[in-house]
Amino acid sequence: MSSATSSPMGGATSGVEEFRAEIRDWLEHRLGGEFAALRGLGGPGREHEAFGERLAWERHMADHGWTCVGWPKEHGGRGASIEEQIAFHEEYALAGAPARVNHIGEQLLGPTLIDHGTEEQKARFLPAVRAVRELWCQGYSEPGAGSDLAAVRTRAVREGDHWVLHGQKTWTSLAHEAQWCFVLARTEPGSRRHAGLSCLLVPLDQPGVEIRPITQLTGTSEFNEVFFDGARTPASHVVGAPGDGWRVAMATLGHERGVSTLGQQVGFRRELAALLALARANGAAADPLIRDRLVRAWAGLRTLRAHALCGTDPSAVKLAWSHWHRDLGELAMDVRGAAATLASGPPYALDDWQRLFLFSRADTIYAGSSEIQRNILAERVLGLPKEPRG
Repeated sequence: MSSATSSPMGGATSGVEEFRAEIRDWLEHRLGGEFAALRGLGGPGREHEAFGERLAWERHMADHGWTCVGWPKEHGGRGASIEEQIAFHEEYALAGAPARVNHIGEQLLGPTLIDHGTEEQKARFLPAVRAVRELWCQGYSEPGAGSDLAAVRTRAVREGDHWVLHGQKTWTSLAHEAQWCFVLARTEPGSRRHAGLSCLLVPLDQPGVEIRPITQLTGTSEFNEVFFDGARTPASHVVGAPGDGWRVAMATLGHERGVSTLGQQVGFRRELAALLALARANGAAADPLIRDRLVRAWAGLRTLRAHALCGTDPSAVKLAWSHWHRDLGELAMDVRGAAATLASGPPYALDDWQRLFLFSRADTIYAGSSEIQRNILAERVLGLPKEPRG
């Protein structure tokens, strides 16, 4: 009889623990020297921090086989199981390693191409993503089609061997750092809603593309407006069949809320622990209402982990963590008290708690607003009548 026991998700515990020990040991030895100063840098609202140095770190990871661990081996990954991927993301976060710069390419574009791309597309793009030689952004949302993605108006017309794009995307994270964008565009004139859309792979460094950073409440700019005015991409750079873009886009959004959220929750746990320490130090924990909210936050975080581990519907997971994190930002302001309303220095210097409060306001909006997530759950999971639409 094997000595390996089974994990709650059905895997062999001994193999997962060996994998966990391997990444833990590697991070312990590598997050030193030239990379020591990167611990804890980057992440939502802080993507501007040491971007070039974090890029160098991630390329160092690629050189040692620690990018794209969940990809199949034939595409350059490690073929890690779900349990091993969870271990990787948790250990990465526990080590305080810097926020990843290649998340969109590795976690969204790569799996989408593996499932829906041609062999030529896989050969052209996947090695560059795995090696962190090319960075990607996601061109989905538009000024009139944010949560209602099916209302996109960016259009692409086939001209010979190329698609020619006209339109605008917005809230495009890290477009100012990326070389490529996967764009949802309308390729069938006169089509409406989900029909007639295509997913195109578009180079950004070309005439006809303009990128304008958007300043956030935090004073930084990590997402952008992207304007296409005659931008071109080869006809072969369509993922799936022309007109099949909605199915491809939905597959990409499914990857967006994958096992990497377990690493995100380690960051949440660290924030909550720091807030508990602050509440004890400044006396806020003596307030029974504050104390009750802190306990609720602790219980809520445990619930988030349980949902992620058992494979709860992605919309429910997004709905749960985004509201939990937004509430934590509000709780942080109440724990700090009146001092929370003052910038720590001119002209607009924010401390970590103020940045958490301001940026977490967006958590319930980006990657699918809470209203849309509730509609998805009501209509597609619970089978309730659909919301009336004009």
